[in-house]
This record gives sequence, C-alpha cells and structure tokens, in this order.
Amino acid sequence: MKIKSIFVLGSTSLIAKELCLALAKEGCRKFHLIAKDSKKNNFLISQLRCEFKAIVTEEIINFEDESLSFEKPPVIEDYDLYLVTIGTLGNNEKAFNNVKEFNKITKVNYICLIPWLMSIANSERINKKSNLWVFSSVAADRGRPSNYIYGAAKAGLSTYCEGLIAKFHGSEFKIRLIKPGYMLTPMSEGKAPKFLCVKPKVVAKHLLRNKRKSGIEYLPWWWFLIMQIIKILPSKLISKL
Repeated sequence: MKIKSIFVLGSTSLIAKELCLALAKEGCRKFHLIAKDSKKNNFLISQLRCEFKAIVTEEIINFEDESLSFEKPPVIEDYDLYLVTIGTLGNNEKAFNNVKEFNKITKVNYICLIPWLMSIANSERINKKSNLWVFSSVAADRGRPSNYIYGAAKAGLSTYCEGLIAKFHGSEFKIRLIKPGYMLTPMSEGKAPKFLCVKPKVVAKHLLRNKRKSGIEYLPWWWFLIMQIIKILPSKLISKL
C-alpha cells in the first residue's frame, strides 16, 4: 500500500519525524502535524515543504494544559495513515504524592488521546482502507518503581487499543499497537544502557516494511521476550528495576 497522506498526533517526536520523512521519500505529499511546540514543528514542516513540495497543515495543542478538555471528539478527515506518538515520561517520583504531576502524566499519555482515537477509529471509517498506528510502551506490561505511573497510563492506552483491534478485526481499517523498548531519544537518555536502545530511524524502517500490519507489536522483537521475563519476576526483584 502506498501512503499518500498522514495525520500525526505528536509530530515533534523523533519517531514521527523519521516516519514522515521516510514516507515523503516514498511519495506521501499530504501531512497534518499536531504538536505543542510550534518552533520545533516548523523544522519538519520546512523540510517537507522545501524538499518534497508537500502540502502541510498544522495544529498547536499543548496536552499538558490543565484547561484543555474535550466535550466531544474532534472532527478528523480521512487519511491513509493516522500516527499517534504523543507522550511524556513526566516525573514519577514527584507524581508519587503530587496530584498535579500525576494528572499531567495520565492526561498526556492516555486521557487526552481517547477523544482523538474515538474520532479516528469510528463506525464510518471501519470499511475504509486506512491505518492507525499507536505508540504505547513496554512500561505498560509491568509496574516498576521507576516509572509505574507512566506505565499505568500507557497500560490504559494499550487496553483501549487492544479493544479497538478486536472490534475492527477483519475490516479494511488496520490498527497497530506498537510497544517499543528504549529508543535513542531525549526521553530515554540516561535511563538505559545504549545496547538496549534502538534508533528511531531503524524503528521507522521496520514499520514501513509492512504498512498494512495490524495487532500488537514489540520493537525490537526481542523486547517481547524481555517483557515475558519481567512479568513473572517476583516483586522483590522488580523493586530493584
């Protein structure tokens, strides 16, 4: 399948940038980019417009804004691919006894994404040939002291998307839940040894090999094995992770 248009929620993430540029090289010419930082977003917009003559529109939305709320799902037009990469690690230690920080982590990684997912994966789109790729995290698979609040929010997102995958099974609308391990991004810097980290460009290349794939996918694949071990470890060992 050739992707000619893409809707991106979280376009300043490195994986979103790599995917957009890779798709532009393949002929994608319509982009709608949503991010909270206009200055950072403009780097990608300029590149897409100048190098590939793409049609690019943008929205600036700060999902950390406490006043942000959705009474109904936003209206989203048809695209070949919907990409959701937005997220924040936040400060897990601070969120342990700080409701404001807890709410920020939960809101950005889960609660604020649901209205958008409701609008994207709706009953009208179920038989349209397009794709939804949602980035969750391996942190959703087991609560660990270092990031269990972030993991809990991602677990909520994962469960919601797993339900969508089952609901849309067999339809033309393909849903892909992606659980990456550590990637070489500012969010994971200093939190994992480099040999466990993968470059966003490598992840993007893998995803584009099979654009119509659906279901749950760990990246790299060996993170599935790692998480199966972590899920059965006793709590006394998990307490050290």
